[in-house]
Amino acid sequence: MKRIGNVIVFTIAILYFLLDAVFATVAVPLSRWIGAHWAFARIHRWVLSLRPYPTLLLFVVPLVILEPAKPAAAYLVGTGHALLGLVLLASAEILKIVLIERLFSVSRDKLMSIPAFAWGYRKYSAVKDWFTSLETWQLAMRWSCAARDAVRQTAPKRPDCLNRQTYLAATATTARRERR
Repeated sequence: MKRIGNVIVFTIAILYFLLDAVFATVAVPLSRWIGAHWAFARIHRWVLSLRPYPTLLLFVVPLVILEPAKPAAAYLVGTGHALLGLVLLASAEILKIVLIERLFSVSRDKLMSIPAFAWGYRKYSAVKDWFTSLETWQLAMRWSCAARDAVRQTAPKRPDCLNRQTYLAATATTARRERR
């Protein structure tokens, strides 16, 4: 019986980490963009001004609000609204990861000064390290990289008109012509 329980827990952990890895491919670059954007500088300063426990409360808010979206998405999928359920799951998960990643990167030192948070983070990191060291996980990552490389090689090249530098140069030239 204990062995079956271990298999179930292991399967849930695999699915959870895989789901986070999939959504992190979108969420982490989005989080970096938010961090570099000038419009969020005021929020960044406000978060930095908070003490450790209010920061922890702010860190937990996205979890409390967005985590119930997973069962709601499962309900929608189960009742025949698969597209709506998947959209809800994807948007809530990406938003949650973006907010948590951003808050953690801004306030990591303050959060780690809370003993219970530091203990939980060390345990989470140990489980994640163990999980990613498994041969199965490494095989899945190699397959993922091979699939990504295959898509990049077969995807059509981006036209120059969609290149950011070409677009900015053309916009500047057009603006100069309009001023004359």
